[in-house]
Amino acid sequence: MKTNKIQEQLFSLQDAQYAAFTARIIPTVDRDSIIGIRTPALRAFAKELVRKEDKAAAPEEFLNGLPHKYFEENQLHAFVISLEKDFDKCVSHVEKFLPYIDNWATCDQLSPKSFKKEKEKLLPYIKKWIKSEKTYTVRFAIGMLMQHFLDENFCEQYASMVAKVKSDEYYVNMMRAWYFATALAKQYNLILPYIQQKKLDAWTHNKAIQKSIESYRITEEEKNYLRTLKVSL
Repeated sequence: MKTNKIQEQLFSLQDAQYAAFTARIIPTVDRDSIIGIRTPALRAFAKELVRKEDKAAAPEEFLNGLPHKYFEENQLHAFVISLEKDFDKCVSHVEKFLPYIDNWATCDQLSPKSFKKEKEKLLPYIKKWIKSEKTYTVRFAIGMLMQHFLDENFCEQYASMVAKVKSDEYYVNMMRAWYFATALAKQYNLILPYIQQKKLDAWTHNKAIQKSIESYRITEEEKNYLRTLKVSL
């Protein structure tokens, strides 16, 4: 299926009201590139594309057609990659796609299923991505650490990797704060020293505490203590 045909199908799913909403919540994307398609419809389209491929796990012609013109093409791209079952093929597509991601939504919705089963193979890529100069490549790396390495696969080294990220980018530091808030919920005793010892910049430190206090997974006693650890900006 050619890319222009995909664009035609995307426009058939257009919701003008939703386009305006999308533009408001994703300010880094050019308004003219937003068609306006609800996420469930895009996910369903991605599944349709994958099913139509004859003995292939992903529609290669579309995935190789970077850069895309429309925000929803990038969203579709993320959803199609996420359905790829073969790790090596998937991570190859991810590496090609990451430099073109220009917003938090596409970044956060890129969540490959194959990564869950191949965490040892994934880790070296995360260590490379987190050192990138590209905002959303770094954000994606932190998101993968949060998604796959905070439970039985947790190692304090991973939290240290996130703490050491230095960035002036809002979307990087927001993800760092989200990571530490989630880490506090899952590995409270191991993560608390990062807050107590102020290993994060002040903004990320306070935002992590704020998000932790908003979490139902943190006890009231823990929340009260975390409130005492806020710092002045």
